[in-house]
Amino acid sequence: MGPVMVIEPEVGGRPDCGRLYYANSTALCTLNSLSQEVGTALGVQIGEARLREIMYEAGFSRFRRAAETPFNLVLEAQP
Repeated sequence: MGPVMVIEPEVGGRPDCGRLYYANSTALCTLNSLSQEVGTALGVQIGEARLREIMYEAGFSRFRRAAETPFNLVLEAQP
């Protein structure tokens, strides 16, 4: 297993972007997630803390914020 890079929307402090991301998540991502076997319904607004938990549960031993932009967090998980 190698490293995994995840891009997570970061909309804190930008309510218009947050509303758009949440609407898209509800309409597309959450429904898609529920249709799959695991069905965790995390959508696009999972957040850094929950992603960290999932990565550790999946067997990764390191997790860090590699970079950020005004709209995204770039997160890295290492075995």
